[in-house]
Amino acid sequence: MMVKFQAVESEALDWSGDGLVVSLFEGEVELTGSLAQLDEKLFGTVKELIAEKEFEGKSGSLAAARVGGGCSIRKVILVGLGQRDNLTLEGIRLAAAAAARSAKAEKCKTVAVSFPVWNGAAAKTARAIVEGVELALFQDSRFKSEPDKNHTVESVDLLGLAGTDEAIAQAMQICAGVNLARELVAAPANTCTPITMAEMAQALASELGLELEILEKEDCEKLGMGAFLGVAQASDLPPKFIHMTYKPRITPRRKLAIVGKGLTFDSGGLNLKTQGGIETMKMDMGGAAATFGAAKAIGLLKPADIEVHFVSAVTENMISGHAMHPGDFLTASNGKTIEINNTDAEGRLTLADALVFTEKLGVDAIVDLATLTGACVIALGDDIAGLWSTSDELAAEVHQASELAGEKLWRMPLEEKYFEGLKAMHADMKNTGPRPGGAITAALFLKQFVEKTPWVHLDIAGPVWTDKEKGYNGAGATGFGVRTLVNWVLNG
Repeated sequence: MMVKFQAVESEALDWSGDGLVVSLFEGEVELTGSLAQLDEKLFGTVKELIAEKEFEGKSGSLAAARVGGGCSIRKVILVGLGQRDNLTLEGIRLAAAAAARSAKAEKCKTVAVSFPVWNGAAAKTARAIVEGVELALFQDSRFKSEPDKNHTVESVDLLGLAGTDEAIAQAMQICAGVNLARELVAAPANTCTPITMAEMAQALASELGLELEILEKEDCEKLGMGAFLGVAQASDLPPKFIHMTYKPRITPRRKLAIVGKGLTFDSGGLNLKTQGGIETMKMDMGGAAATFGAAKAIGLLKPADIEVHFVSAVTENMISGHAMHPGDFLTASNGKTIEINNTDAEGRLTLADALVFTEKLGVDAIVDLATLTGACVIALGDDIAGLWSTSDELAAEVHQASELAGEKLWRMPLEEKYFEGLKAMHADMKNTGPRPGGAITAALFLKQFVEKTPWVHLDIAGPVWTDKEKGYNGAGATGFGVRTLVNWVLNG
């Protein structure tokens, strides 16, 4: 059930309902002016709560209490914003998420939130609040035997933000895309397969008016996609090469492409993964999930003058008598030959043919996303994705989009001399290089399949999943990348 959001002109003093969220800056918790009036209405509950919990307004701090005396507000929730000078949209988003979880725990159905307007931008503030609340309250109980009976927040009023209805609607549409990506990544490999991914693409195309092209194995063979099909050949399930397109009603001023790695399960192939890694490999289609999530959001938002292509080569990497061997040679669709020295470096093989296909569409820029390397996780940890690019301008666009989304990226070098580690004796290249700089050599491998188009590669292996509740993400799939991609399309 989605939360109903409403931007209202009224302030906290005039509101009544189950739960009132009041945000306070660090060191600014003195009850003066309208805050003192509010506390009087709440029978001194705010002052008592600040004293009892030693609430100082530090970033991420929370305090909640019941209001007695038959007040028209049942619960009050204080949330800290940190130092006023350090306030960001992400800070508002995180505070809104924390407040939403607290409201749910306090069994509040109707909630109002009172936040300061960031940099005079009411629309951006409203969008950040809605994203924080909606993403924090998302629950995925599809695979449980009984539906979740936990209390949930039904409505949220955004106090003092009247006139931001369009921003609220936009935030809800973007969150719908994020939550689709979460559901795809969280689904196990026996329900999220190349076949069901193709069916999902058909459903999205039908619902949102997207153009759809699904290439079957025979079609991929005709296009010479030997790298993609080499990965797919061990699976009992047919590969699906999925291409969705959003086209505006007018001639687009720009054509963009998003390419997502779509391994619905990665066993490692004959270089079989071991326990401690293999059981999580349903998430190896996190790039495709973000691509599909972005397709949903863009299809709902309908930008007026941007054409967007969504591409994913979807398959499993399995083991069988048909599996590719370490030492095999594959030929990609651009004619380049690849020596397979590790069958567990399969995502880059599927992306190779996907990038060649995408560049032939004549787009102005390409962004690919992939849970590509453990090396990137070692370099940047679980919260930050790596960014590689052939274009400073495009890299800046994507980075700016990520900052607006609160999704952390760090630009990494395309160090050309490291390609020496990928050179093969009898083929053009190997699919893996030496261990040092493994995320860089993976990006350099992909670069061989984009000739001229400005290109960004995002390695999202770290932030695509979290084992514990973090920020506005619950434990599990995060939907990382969707909001960055949408911001890029809308603002690029």
